[in-house]
Amino acid sequence: MHIRPIEASDNKLLAVAIRSVLIEMGVPKVGTAYADVELDAMFETYLDERAIYYVVYEGENILGGAGIATLKNGDSSVCELQKMYFTSKARGKGLGLEMIQKCLDFAVSKDFKLCYIETMPNMEAAQKLYKKVGFDYINHPMGNTGHCSCPIWMTKALV
Repeated sequence: MHIRPIEASDNKLLAVAIRSVLIEMGVPKVGTAYADVELDAMFETYLDERAIYYVVYEGENILGGAGIATLKNGDSSVCELQKMYFTSKARGKGLGLEMIQKCLDFAVSKDFKLCYIETMPNMEAAQKLYKKVGFDYINHPMGNTGHCSCPIWMTKALV
């Protein structure tokens, strides 16, 4: 399995992979990444110079990914770790840690000062990983991501 920046040809397979993970995890289809318009055009969504999305792939298969972008309707010094999902085949191999580090390194290189993430209560393995790399829980959402069904919010200082 390998990690690389997203390519335009990844859009369809990535959308299928992410939606399959969300269904597997029992995530609501409304108020989560499942309903995001961007999910079907991830390459185009991350073309901004302060944004990047990485995919995990094996051969021709896209097994998940994660990205960084400026938090919507937030302070320009705050980024969001976005759409970090992996199919079962890619889990438990250390790719999540590697992916988060790549994303945070990118965020620091773009002068972001704080990283924000939203997640679901049942995504306990993800929360454990976020805590491991220094994210802490906060008691309110930030920005306006449209993910009103995600009640767990975390941040990590990047300075």
